[in-house]
Amino acid sequence: MDELEFKKRTQTVALRTIRMIETMLEQASTAERKRSVTAEVLGKQLLRSATSVGANYRAVCRAKSPADMLNKLRIVEEEADESGYWLELIGESGLMPTERLSDLLREFDEITAMVVTSQKTIRSNNPKSKIANPK
Repeated sequence: MDELEFKKRTQTVALRTIRMIETMLEQASTAERKRSVTAEVLGKQLLRSATSVGANYRAVCRAKSPADMLNKLRIVEEEADESGYWLELIGESGLMPTERLSDLLREFDEITAMVVTSQKTIRSNNPKSKIANPK
């Protein structure tokens, strides 16, 4: 997958997440107040991390060195993994059916795996650098 395709993929998953959060908040607003507050808090957390994945990947594309790229990829990895965490909480708390979240969760897992692979590639392509053997 090239840079442009990955940018599009991260943007698409962010848009899908936005729509899912909006649906969750609409459903929660008709429920009891406590449930609505929980949906809002978890939704905001997920919104931040899910949209951050693509934004930070764009920063990766502007990295000035392999070390800079590696550091920025770590942020993308953290945000994608965090998005998965919030999706799991939303499902396990009953705010949304887990089957409704499974495709998004799988997508964030795949993005995380791809980013980890990219980090390994950068390290292997720079064997004499400190980034290849971090202490």
